[in-house]
Amino acid sequence: MLELTKTQTTDEYAEIHLRKVPSDKAELVKDALEKILNLAGMHLQEMEEDDDGSYSIEEVFPDFHAGHALRGLRSREQLTQKQLAEMIGVKPSHISEMENGKRTIGKEMAKRLSKALKTGYKVFL
Repeated sequence: MLELTKTQTTDEYAEIHLRKVPSDKAELVKDALEKILNLAGMHLQEMEEDDDGSYSIEEVFPDFHAGHALRGLRSREQLTQKQLAEMIGVKPSHISEMENGKRTIGKEMAKRLSKALKTGYKVFL
């Protein structure tokens, strides 16, 4: 299966993000990274003060559509397309078409999918 979130977006640079660093150790981690980068002849690049680091889903994944969420949630629930189709009363080909962005997901279908996949229906709209 295609893993969309693991695609390198540029060959020139790689972004490194750290999460869940204890706040009392954050400055130590930053200093250590800065020293490592300096050894490589590079500098630590930080966000500007007015930049909150937030991006819309469209900016990050311009080709993203609701089918990607459907595929991910179906996978999370360990369901095949056929099993999900049987649960919501559609043909397996409809699930495939929705996942591939060839069939839109309307509000009623989103509600049926959300019930089967244990999520909110708005994720599909």
